[in-house]
Amino acid sequence: MNKGIPDACEILGMRVGVLSLGDAVIYMQENMDGAYVCAANVHMCMEAFDDPSFLEVVNNAGQVVPDGRPLVWAQRLLGHRGGQQVRGMDLMLALCEKSAKDGAPIGFYGGSSQLLDNLIINLQRRYPALNVVCRISPPFRDLTPDEDNEYIEQINRSGARILFVGLGCPKQERWMAAHKGSLHCVMLGAGAAFDFIAGNKRHAPRWIQWLGIEWLFRLCSEPRRLWRRYLILNPRFMWHFLMQWLRHR
Repeated sequence: MNKGIPDACEILGMRVGVLSLGDAVIYMQENMDGAYVCAANVHMCMEAFDDPSFLEVVNNAGQVVPDGRPLVWAQRLLGHRGGQQVRGMDLMLALCEKSAKDGAPIGFYGGSSQLLDNLIINLQRRYPALNVVCRISPPFRDLTPDEDNEYIEQINRSGARILFVGLGCPKQERWMAAHKGSLHCVMLGAGAAFDFIAGNKRHAPRWIQWLGIEWLFRLCSEPRRLWRRYLILNPRFMWHFLMQWLRHR
């Protein structure tokens, strides 16, 4: 049974927690039994809005944290003023810091082998006592049932209590939902945090994050890959949320 679940509000049907970074850390420490946590932004919200099966995946998560600042603004417009932005990268770093202090073993699933090397090196420079017991770089294709079972056994044998999953949205959320019942750890869909912490990609300065235009920074950094996500999905989100807000009023 999930313990200590903070309040949540629905944004276009997606349940988003009204919480702080500290709340999210406590939740994950108290639910290391196969629960999974999604770090939601506008992209995830619209993926869920367009695909009922993905909406079910997200809403079945133990917790959904507002990674994107626009979701915090949406919560406040809907009357939920107590929440804060909880970026997936900040949550990942906070969990690593706490795990290093407590000795809790952690693992990583997703990304290339080189990416994981750089990620773990940078994390252990920051937190020398960090106990990494599992690191898996799965192939960039659908796994066979035997391969999938082998990875499940490897994660469980390692004793990892927290598993950071970096497969990108919506793949990582679907993977976590599919493996919720077979893994003995809590999972966080870390998304681009792997690349940011590894140093493969630049993350936006704090003042840009505070203004809620991190999406613009990322679009300028990777225009060919991200143009559709931000130039089509963002305006659609604004329109549909406006309709929700008017109904709410």
